[in-house]
Amino acid sequence: DLDNDALHVVETLHENGFDAYLVGGCVRDLLCGSEPKDFDVATNATPEEIRGLFRRARLVGRRFPIAHVQFGRKIIEVSTFRQGRLEYVETTEQGLIVKDHVFGSMSEDAFRRDFTINALYYNTQTHEIIDYVGGLKDIANRQVRFIGEPGDRLAEDPVRILRALRFSAKLDFDIQAGFDEHFEDTAERLEEISGARLFDEFMKLFLSGHAADVWSALR
Repeated sequence: DLDNDALHVVETLHENGFDAYLVGGCVRDLLCGSEPKDFDVATNATPEEIRGLFRRARLVGRRFPIAHVQFGRKIIEVSTFRQGRLEYVETTEQGLIVKDHVFGSMSEDAFRRDFTINALYYNTQTHEIIDYVGGLKDIANRQVRFIGEPGDRLAEDPVRILRALRFSAKLDFDIQAGFDEHFEDTAERLEEISGARLFDEFMKLFLSGHAADVWSALR
């Protein structure tokens, strides 16, 4: 069930001395018995090193640079492990992350991800799932749970409120208790997000096969 192009990216990184893992939604969806829409890779290679290894790779993202490796119309997103010390992250007064260009280890990267179910790493060499944050338990309990305090994580990126609702509708998972107390403030702060990023998120909300459930949750 693994994507051959994503495996090629992982193997190429390994062959050049880097660590690389399948990560995020592809691991989550396969564990939940559904077909992943796309496959992402996490590595200790820097974005520039990634671009140097793949002929059809380009760097995207001003807030946190990542590499898009293209195979025909398919894109494999390859991100460098993020560091865990927030004093190196540039934020607004409200806590919104605007720049994060410092890299770290896999364990640091796990705690920087939004939800536990999205912070699972698959080692294609040993066939092991690496879980630092309890994501496997939350999949078993059918729960969308933030890594850290929901208020802090939503302040860093208000789009996470839309992602939480989308994953809940898609997977038929409950969102952790107390989530709704952040609705009003976070909804207002979505005005800080660029139209292009919101457009991309709304495409995912309404064109992923669960539009009615997502609309009900948003209402």
